[in-house]
Amino acid sequence: MKSRVIGLLSAAHLITDINQGAIPALLPFLIASHNLSYAAGAGIVLAANISSTIVQPLFGHAADRFSKPWLMPLGLTFAGLGVALTGIVPTYHLILLSAFVAGLGVAAFHPEAARLVFFAAGDKKGSAMSIFGVGGILGFAVGPLFATMVLLQWGIKGTLALLVPVGLMAIVVLFQLPKFSAIQGTGGAAKAGSGSGPQQGIDEWKAFARLTVVVIGRSIVFFGLNTFIPLYWIHVLNQSKAAGGTALTVMGTAAVFGNLLGGKMADRFDHIKVMLIGATLLIPVLPALIWVENPTAAMVLLIPIGLALSSTYSPTIVMGQRYLPNHVGLSSGITIGVAVTIGGLAAPLLGKVADLHGIRTALTLVAFLPVLIALMTLTLRPPKNG
Repeated sequence: MKSRVIGLLSAAHLITDINQGAIPALLPFLIASHNLSYAAGAGIVLAANISSTIVQPLFGHAADRFSKPWLMPLGLTFAGLGVALTGIVPTYHLILLSAFVAGLGVAAFHPEAARLVFFAAGDKKGSAMSIFGVGGILGFAVGPLFATMVLLQWGIKGTLALLVPVGLMAIVVLFQLPKFSAIQGTGGAAKAGSGSGPQQGIDEWKAFARLTVVVIGRSIVFFGLNTFIPLYWIHVLNQSKAAGGTALTVMGTAAVFGNLLGGKMADRFDHIKVMLIGATLLIPVLPALIWVENPTAAMVLLIPIGLALSSTYSPTIVMGQRYLPNHVGLSSGITIGVAVTIGGLAAPLLGKVADLHGIRTALTLVAFLPVLIALMTLTLRPPKNG
């Protein structure tokens, strides 16, 4: 495994996702500055997510056919530029366009970066992808804090400060492009999935479709927990807002360690087994979270939940890449982008259930999903390409 390359790509992932994570934190400032409705504010997040979701597989397909590492510094630049412009453009429609541009930047970065991680990882693909994933997790955590800090300091035009980290990282990545091209060239790796190179194996589309269902299910669990855990702490366990935020921090911290642990276990044992173990562990602990009434016990349960849920991140991405050896970039675009976003769309539906029947009922629906995820995982078989 080329550790320095993996580390750089993970750092670039962090900087890219700082921008994606910052957009929700900008909403209160944009709403106040432009006198927007809550629905209009949500539309800004939707614009960024839609552009990233729709276009990401296209960038992945392009990366497979043409192998363009320069998509990464370009994506970084567009992600930062789009978010920066939201604070200085004069109209709502231009804010939407800026958010759309930011989403395009995110979409351009992820498939090519994940594809390079795959090639640079050697026989440690699970560990490498988990390190790459931690970069994204930290980016989403740092983004809201950084955005809030600069906007409190300089007002709505403080979004321009977001250009600084992406600009510096884009320059660093730009100077490393020859090294990235060399990595893809070793052992014919660059030819994987390119229109000009030989086929690397058999693309197993049916198996990949089943894997995508697993990713969507995990995403629904993730977004459901992130949406309702703070509300559960406040309205069901009768705790403070600060305690609700602490609960998310505990689960998020456990997720970082679970991500790294899942990658190492997948390399040592088997990717499908790790996915199955992660889903199976969630089957008892999620109902336990709903049943317990003691806030301390509930907080402790968030640790195995975060570990189990995140442990499947890198194995699913690597499995997707191995199922589609001739379309590694496309696979990455779907498992990192499209499937995750589809899962996120379930959050409003769960919110409707919570409005009608209570938060505990919504979380109960989430608690059933690991059973379906585990059953679908049992249908998966090791890729024919090894």
